[in-house]
Amino acid sequence: MINDFFNWCVYVLEVIGNVTGMGYELANIVIFVFIQPLLILLFFILWRREVKKNKPSKTF
Repeated sequence: MINDFFNWCVYVLEVIGNVTGMGYELANIVIFVFIQPLLILLFFILWRREVKKNKPSKTF
């Protein structure tokens, strides 16, 4: 089952590489070295903003 999932993921990367003209290796680098870390950073920043916005104000 894991091998099937891995092979499917490789196939998807190959299709992305062929459709965009980048190739498998470059598509892999773009997705996992640039896009994924940027999305993680974006969601972290958005999460921190929401936490800060929803933090109850302290009144004494």
